[in-house]
Amino acid sequence: MSWLLAFAGFAVLIILHEAGHFAAAKAVGMRVERFMLFFPPIVAKVRRGETEYGIGALPFGGYVKITGMNPAEEIPPEHAHRAYYRQPVWKRVVVIGAGPFVNIVLAFVILFCLFAFKGDAVSTNKVADVQRGAAATGVLRAGDQIVAVDGVRGDPARLRAQIGRHRCAATPPVKGCEATTPAKVTVLRDGRPQTLTITPRYDPQVKRMLLGFAFGYHYVPVPVRHAASRSVTGMWNVTTATVGAITRLFYSSKARHEVSGVVGSYETTRQSFQEDDIVLALQILALISLSLAIVNLFPFLPLDGGHIFWALAEKVRGRPIPFRVMEQASYVGFILVIMLFVVGLTNDIDRLRGDGFGVR
Repeated sequence: MSWLLAFAGFAVLIILHEAGHFAAAKAVGMRVERFMLFFPPIVAKVRRGETEYGIGALPFGGYVKITGMNPAEEIPPEHAHRAYYRQPVWKRVVVIGAGPFVNIVLAFVILFCLFAFKGDAVSTNKVADVQRGAAATGVLRAGDQIVAVDGVRGDPARLRAQIGRHRCAATPPVKGCEATTPAKVTVLRDGRPQTLTITPRYDPQVKRMLLGFAFGYHYVPVPVRHAASRSVTGMWNVTTATVGAITRLFYSSKARHEVSGVVGSYETTRQSFQEDDIVLALQILALISLSLAIVNLFPFLPLDGGHIFWALAEKVRGRPIPFRVMEQASYVGFILVIMLFVVGLTNDIDRLRGDGFGVR
């Protein structure tokens, strides 16, 4: 069931993104030839009016085909006035921007509803679960309340910091290396205090020493009037982090190793559904929807941002940009998109072969 739910979630994101392009194109009078969920080969299709609706076999996206998207396209005279490149710049910008806009609105709606009706997740000192094969396996138990680490008391952030102060012998630290000194973890179990000895291990994904357990959390109500501002703040933080991460890809090997692709996003969502954590799954889908909008708005063809960039360039120039120039620029954009896809897919495969995708 988790596979089906994750697939449905991704399909909804794609459908709504393309529906934004579709609805905007129809609204400004452009002729939409095809509305496609996923990429060819086409599995099923049906025609309604002037538009063909279909489902492809490759679940990597979708597209809307508007008459005249290629300036060199031969268009029947009766449809020429509705062709994409025959429209004023503002109409083209509206149509192309509608897809990312829908994803941004969807992310906001999901986050707003979670804040307004569920509340804000606040960590507690209770152990929610223990990672299989981790240092804490067989020592800590779900339900244990962490009182202190090495005598240091406090909230989960302070306890994590204390665990992170332990150092392993390897320099630089390598995956799985054990700390030179064990951590003394005081817990309340069945109402009685116990002190447990656990040796932290280094995790390169988070770049610190871990025991291998997750803190629990509870929800604190958020006033509806604050839910919107919390959602906007969270979306802005994700936007700046995403733009920064993509920028670092060009000069940082560590950043390239950290990027995730379609497989990783799908698998993380699936695991959330599998654990019956619908809130976490919705949060992940909201972040994916927002990230989809951000990436699509980068000014490189064939991304949506590339079409917007060249439309605005035409407005500034006062006359159409030669198709040859846009075509050559699209080669660069296409290579960048493929590189990002390959890097993300390679990292996802490595994670699937290794420790997998931790959703907590």
